[in-house]
Amino acid sequence: MAIQIVPHTEEKKPLVEAFNAKMHGGGSPYGFYVEPTPRWIPKREGQKVWRELYLAVKQSKDGDEEVVGGYALKPQVWLVNGEEHVVADWQGPFSLGAIDNKYAAMGLRMVRDMLKKQPLIYSWGHGGEDEPIVQMLRKMGWLLHETPFLFRICKPKNFLTKNAYLRDDEKKALAQDFLAYSGLGFLGLHTLHAALRVRSLKLRFEAQAEVVPELGPWADDLWERVRGEYAAIAVRDADTMNALASPEHDHDEWPEPIRLRIRKEGRDIGWAIVLERQQKGNARFGDMRMGMVADYLAHPDDAAEVVHAAFAHLRDLGVDMVMANQSHPKWVAGFEDAGFLKVDKRRIFCASPDLEKVLKPWTETREGLFLTNMDGHGPMGI
Repeated sequence: MAIQIVPHTEEKKPLVEAFNAKMHGGGSPYGFYVEPTPRWIPKREGQKVWRELYLAVKQSKDGDEEVVGGYALKPQVWLVNGEEHVVADWQGPFSLGAIDNKYAAMGLRMVRDMLKKQPLIYSWGHGGEDEPIVQMLRKMGWLLHETPFLFRICKPKNFLTKNAYLRDDEKKALAQDFLAYSGLGFLGLHTLHAALRVRSLKLRFEAQAEVVPELGPWADDLWERVRGEYAAIAVRDADTMNALASPEHDHDEWPEPIRLRIRKEGRDIGWAIVLERQQKGNARFGDMRMGMVADYLAHPDDAAEVVHAAFAHLRDLGVDMVMANQSHPKWVAGFEDAGFLKVDKRRIFCASPDLEKVLKPWTETREGLFLTNMDGHGPMGI
């Protein structure tokens, strides 16, 4: 029985539905996209970012077909040390190997197939170095680079009583209830965030955020001004960002994006794309109302101003907590200057050997590597 990896098509939709049913029936939470045309960034002429869907299809001697796996690619034009390259994120691979050892090798086969299609490939996420996929990539000689999680709590009482991650046993839950209802939690968390601001000496922020329907020519001007400040960054001109955070948002993988034009003293210094959603029974965030600073751009020296303006907008919307992920050291410092707490080693940037060559010298390039939650396969954490 031959297995081929082919583009997803309309004719394969029933096979994908059967694959998803088998995965869920076997206890896996994963499946694959039934629709062959991605609702988020389908491929269009002249676009600098798009998505492609592929299926692993097994064919029997009688000609019957069965989908046994799938993966998605997101090619995007990057600027690396001043030169343009098409660099692709990958999502997956998903296979029946999750529930049937007979297909245990499918994950490795699909990763190798991705590398044939897009040699400059990366992933940014994963739960830690003990994840099977991370261990496999390490054995394959991939570059692994750990990056932090950043967060700021707006409503300590709601954070302490509604989060799920820190309330996974009765003792922890009781302790947090005590902190919440005694007022000690409010005092402690606000003191902690304020201490970060004092440490940075950045006590006053002046930038203001304005909600806009899309990014315009002013965003192109900004991109041209600051692009040279980054060693490795996905292109962030207006057209690309309006594709990634489309004004015609029509999918439910994350909430509708809010686009912010950020100005200081009458001058455009940056933009931000933020999200907010009321959670219900989320495995990490419980029933909190969450905010995310999903993407942004500015000169690194203006990072704290842009982060604070984005945070203030989400805070004023009433969220309980604001989160973000970032790789660039100056932007991480900017988040801390804006009162965010940093938790190290929460995401891993995994780069293929060919991409690692493009990123050389890595010890220098990593200091200018810019990744946000919109990079990879999008801000799915909210």
